[in-house]
Amino acid sequence: MKFDELDKKLRQFESINDRYVLPGIYIVARLDGRCFTKLTKEICQFEAPYDAKFRDLMLETVKHLMTCGIKITYGYTQSDEISLLFALNEASFQRKERKLNSILASEAGAKFSLLIGRVASFDCRICQLPTPELVVDYFRWRNEDAHRNSLNSHCYWALRKDGVSAQQVVKQLDRLSVAQKNELLFQHNINFNDLPNWQKRGVGLYWETYEIEGTNPKTRETAKSTRRRLKVDLDLPMKDEYSQFIRQLIGNRE
Repeated sequence: MKFDELDKKLRQFESINDRYVLPGIYIVARLDGRCFTKLTKEICQFEAPYDAKFRDLMLETVKHLMTCGIKITYGYTQSDEISLLFALNEASFQRKERKLNSILASEAGAKFSLLIGRVASFDCRICQLPTPELVVDYFRWRNEDAHRNSLNSHCYWALRKDGVSAQQVVKQLDRLSVAQKNELLFQHNINFNDLPNWQKRGVGLYWETYEIEGTNPKTRETAKSTRRRLKVDLDLPMKDEYSQFIRQLIGNRE
C-alpha cells in the first residue's frame, strides 16, 4: 500500500474524536501539577504551607506559557494550578482541544522541570465559556478556592507542627467553621488577615503597556514609543472587586 493510501486510511483514527472550540467562545485552560504534593513536600521539601520559592517557580512557568506562541490575555496561579484565559480571537492549532491540551501541558512540564531540576508534569483541560460573565465566574471561583485553601492549609500545618497526626487534623478541621478556623490560627499567633495576599488570593499575570523614550536615528529628535510587558500582581482584589477586575481585563484586552 502506498504512503498516501496509508496516510488517508490511518489518520482518521487520530482525528475522529477531535473537538474544536467555535469562534466567539472564550477559552480557559486549567493546568494542575501531577503528584506535586510528593514533589514539593517529600522530595524538594518546600516550606509548608507556602513557600515563596515554589511560588516563583510557578510564576516563571506561567510567564513561559503566556509567551510561547499562544495569545493569552490573563494568567492566574494558586498552589500548583494555573488558569489561562485565551484572547478571544486566538486561533492557534485551529482551536483544536486535543492540541491545546497536549501542548500547554508539555510546555508547562518542560519549563517547570528545567527550573526545578527534576522531572515534573502537568495535566491540562480546556473550558469553553460562551459569555464574558462565565469567564468572570470562572476566575472568581478559582480566587475563592485559593482563599478557602489558604485558610485550611494554614490551619492544617499549625496543628501538624503541634504534633497532631494528619488523620486527626483532617477530622478536626472538618468540624470547624470559618470563624473557628480563624480563631485556631489566632491561638497560634497567626492573624489570617495579615498573611500575604498572594497566599490568600493567588497571583495574576496580565499585559501592560509602558512608554520608552529614545532618539530618532535620522532626525536625532527625542521620540516616545510604547512597549508591552507582563505584570505580576501579588495583590489581587477579592469578591466583587475581583469580578470587576476581570471584566475590565476582558474589555481592555480583547
